[in-house]
Amino acid sequence: FVGDAGVLLDNMLAALGVQRLALQGQGADAEPVPTEPAHSAYLSHALQCRPPTGRSPQLADVSVCRAFLEREIALVRPKVILAMGRLAALAVLSDQPALLAQPMGKQRGTLHRFQGIPVVITYSPYYLLRNSAEKAKAWLDLNLAADALESV
Repeated sequence: FVGDAGVLLDNMLAALGVQRLALQGQGADAEPVPTEPAHSAYLSHALQCRPPTGRSPQLADVSVCRAFLEREIALVRPKVILAMGRLAALAVLSDQPALLAQPMGKQRGTLHRFQGIPVVITYSPYYLLRNSAEKAKAWLDLNLAADALESV
């Protein structure tokens, strides 16, 4: 998340005492480095490969690329996953088709699981910039994620 969406996300995380992990190095050599405060957030794309011809990703694309995401999660070992946006929700809920059929407003506000890791679904910062009325719901989701983190 960059630009205004990145600023919004950083401000939301800072309100919880969380910062993005800084990356040390460049390109493939970049490694996450813990930052102060004690809680840090590792950000990643839910879809590790792009669909052909630049079309919007679909559930089938998420399935094809799922092994990359699973490997990354295994390496990072997050305590909680905050899935921000439709694509992120698709990636972590792809094994729950009934839940995926619901709009994001029904998916958010509840603790889900991905390979035993607590998952909170919420709106993307890009969406929140266009729909500021939803920021209160996103704040509740962030607090749910923080509560899940404290109970891990």
